[in-house]
Amino acid sequence: MGHIVYWTIIRIAILIPVLWLLFGFMEYRYWWMLGIMSVYGVVIHPAVIQYKIFLEKNKEILTNTLCASCKHFDETAVICLKYDEHPTEDYLPCDGMDWEPKSISKSEKEEF
Repeated sequence: MGHIVYWTIIRIAILIPVLWLLFGFMEYRYWWMLGIMSVYGVVIHPAVIQYKIFLEKNKEILTNTLCASCKHFDETAVICLKYDEHPTEDYLPCDGMDWEPKSISKSEKEEF
């Protein structure tokens, strides 16, 4: 997930100076339209597509592994926080020895 953020920052860092240079060559009302469309087309849309690819690629890990139900697992980065390693379908960083269930929320406790 970090590469998505990294490349989004790189794209915006390139786009801002380009838009600033275009500011002198275009009429003000068209510049805003071009700016909004280019921010969406160059920065936001590619980031959304990459995020969808990231979720699709890690779908099995997020749903079908022991790590997904562990309190040490960070779903946003698909990483075991205790061992600072990425689990896969075939590899668990702790081999299941340090697995701890996620804490039960208050609403789930009331059901019991």
